[in-house]
Amino acid sequence: MLDIQHLTKTYKGGKKAVDNLSLRVEAGDIYGFIGANGAGKTSTIKSIVGIHDFNSGEIYICGHSIKDEPLACKRSMAYLPDNPDLYENLTGFQFLDFIADIYRISMEKRLQYIDKYADIFELKDSLNKLIAAYSHGMKQRLALIAALLHEPKLLILDEPFVGLDPKGAFYFKQIMKELAGKGCAIFFSTHVLEVAEELCTKIAILQKGHLVANGKTAEVKGSSSLEEVFMELQDYD
Repeated sequence: MLDIQHLTKTYKGGKKAVDNLSLRVEAGDIYGFIGANGAGKTSTIKSIVGIHDFNSGEIYICGHSIKDEPLACKRSMAYLPDNPDLYENLTGFQFLDFIADIYRISMEKRLQYIDKYADIFELKDSLNKLIAAYSHGMKQRLALIAALLHEPKLLILDEPFVGLDPKGAFYFKQIMKELAGKGCAIFFSTHVLEVAEELCTKIAILQKGHLVANGKTAEVKGSSSLEEVFMELQDYD
């Protein structure tokens, strides 16, 4: 589903945000991407979804290169940033309807999914309100619904649990497990290590742009907690 090969991203001034990163996310994976602030997680994610270019390496989504076939890649995936930028002059329903139009989702299916997910994330009563009146958490939940509408094969999430209350987080974890069970690949960054340890089938830990641990969650953490492993891998210089 997602194949990152020797990704390197360098910013002006020569700072390497990501250095020779390679990893593969398969169908059915719930893959946690962990690292301290500034480790390179968001730079990696923005390269994956085509927002940032990169200096070297390749990124393939369902066999398509994000460099050479960006539209084919974007048809197969959905991306939820940590701070979604939505069309605030639309109502919640108008925004979801617009996203459904982009992906040519039938009216029957879009209404079914909007009803289902708006109920789960407690947005039903707010769908006819302007997005400008939404709180940050409501915008996050609306963007999450939009990401799920076209049944993506690959779901890319940057800190998806920010803004979700415990009930919303619980139901979203259930949805992630359900999607993975149907063959969707999920790759997400998070600072909440307890959630990653509970939810993820695989874990990648990034430190200063370098991959320092990667593999099945049980193998990465061994007999320790994920938090203990993460702290052991940090550079205290």
